[in-house]
Amino acid sequence: MAELKITAAQKSEAGVKPANDDAIGIRIPDDENTLRTKGVAAVIADGMSGSEGGREAADACVTGFLNDYFSTPDSWTVETSGEKILGALNRWLYSQGQKQYGTPRGLVTTLSVLILKSTTAYLFHIGDTRIYRLRGEDFEQLTTDHRVAVGEKKTYLGRAMGIDLHLEIDYRALPVETGDIYLLTTDGVHDFIDDVTLKRLLVEHYRDPEGAVDAVLRHAAHAGSDDNLSAQVVRVESLPEGDEEEFYRRLTELPFPPPLEPGMKLDGYRILRELHASNRTQIYLALDERSGEMVVLKTPSVNYEDDPLYIEQFLHEEWAGRRLNSPHLLRVLPAPEQRQFLYYVTEYVEGQTLREWMHDHPLPEPAEVRPIVEQIAQGLRVMHRQEMLHQDLKPENILIDPHGVVKIIDFGSTRIAGIAEIRTPLERDNLLGTRNYTAPEYLQGLPATNRADIFSLGVITYEMLTGRLPYDRELNARNLRRARYRPASEANPAVPHWMDEALRKAVSIDPQKRYALLSEFTHDLRSPNPDFLRETRQPLIERNPLGFWKTLALISLLINLALLIALAA
Repeated sequence: MAELKITAAQKSEAGVKPANDDAIGIRIPDDENTLRTKGVAAVIADGMSGSEGGREAADACVTGFLNDYFSTPDSWTVETSGEKILGALNRWLYSQGQKQYGTPRGLVTTLSVLILKSTTAYLFHIGDTRIYRLRGEDFEQLTTDHRVAVGEKKTYLGRAMGIDLHLEIDYRALPVETGDIYLLTTDGVHDFIDDVTLKRLLVEHYRDPEGAVDAVLRHAAHAGSDDNLSAQVVRVESLPEGDEEEFYRRLTELPFPPPLEPGMKLDGYRILRELHASNRTQIYLALDERSGEMVVLKTPSVNYEDDPLYIEQFLHEEWAGRRLNSPHLLRVLPAPEQRQFLYYVTEYVEGQTLREWMHDHPLPEPAEVRPIVEQIAQGLRVMHRQEMLHQDLKPENILIDPHGVVKIIDFGSTRIAGIAEIRTPLERDNLLGTRNYTAPEYLQGLPATNRADIFSLGVITYEMLTGRLPYDRELNARNLRRARYRPASEANPAVPHWMDEALRKAVSIDPQKRYALLSEFTHDLRSPNPDFLRETRQPLIERNPLGFWKTLALISLLINLALLIALAA
């Protein structure tokens, strides 16, 4: 199976200047997993000539970005990782510039970043360094210079790192093709070589990035460059391909375990009993004979032994759980290094599901519901900070232990943004979740955000309080416009109007009308939102749809009779 493979070269020289204020860096991960999840990074920076610490600023940006990018969570998208790192670097440059030099222009630099991950190129850019691409006969500048003209010939830098606390970064994501060549330069190069010549030099050294870099810098110097000279060339040799056979072979390296019975041993775990079985998974209580602790083993169902999409989702469930740390999320434990079969291990939590709690507590007081909802929200918030969407929140996937601690226990449908950027030969099914709890945007085939999980939590909260679902019909893609919210207070008079309005907002059909943050929802469940304190009378069509249409029909009949009488007269 082909992987992302590049050849690259870079060089930076002072040129005719006494010091070199440029900085460059390329990082190609050695291990396959990092290459797959983070990709390859090339960074170029040019310390502003009018900045006293320009060189320091350029070095800090290149070194800082390369170190921090490969340390960000694998679950983050490239865009999220880049923007968070650049925002932090910009704040540091600005504050240190003020502290060391007493001016906001003390540590200022331009910056261009190229990330190649899977089959996509991600560009971050601020200032007048440049990124070009040669693809076949097409040579294109992919970045825009942030220069402001003063008069006919003079320009100055309009945007840069460290010049202002507010950072405006240009960001692009573009498809990559095998054979693409990316050229990154500072203005000491591209101000003295036109695009036609740059293209010619790259074509002449098409398979020799090092030769291309030397030729570009040499040509800029001969053209009379009066600045530092820096260039990077990155050539894409191969890309991850949709090789289904190889992809499937990797997924199925570990066989599915056989049905497990009490007393059987698997990799040091002794099976005690089966806790749950469905057509998709089996869950067993087991004893870890190494530690003496009770644990849970989750195994895939043999029904899906030849289903690569199912296997991928099962593996992602363990992957996600290992990267989450919260008392309100089920803890996935390290498995033995040499596993014989495909399974994963979690902590064992005694208790009841939220569904069982709801059966035991019909129409509870809001004070009983709030602590449960807030703990679920705390778990979801940890997932959202890792750019993960749960996508299948429901009462059956939530446990309450004897001490009242609430845990989300299933990550099988979790969407991991950083992993979703990686190309596979599989066509992933975007319609996930469980009927009645799935956000409407999934039903419509639209992209989902954290607001989809907020919808599911809103439905669960409503159901805990009322014992029913919030809409007058089961939602599907065809009836979303006709669905009507049923006030929770109709089923449970203990629910005040302001809390009912919070529930209505959380389960809005339109995601833009929902809460943007979990904290906003939990706050409005505990403290009345001033916007919800004024009670408005519900329209008749929502209170009594049948009565509304009967009344409308009667009025229409009376109007028609009046018209007939008038015509007869």
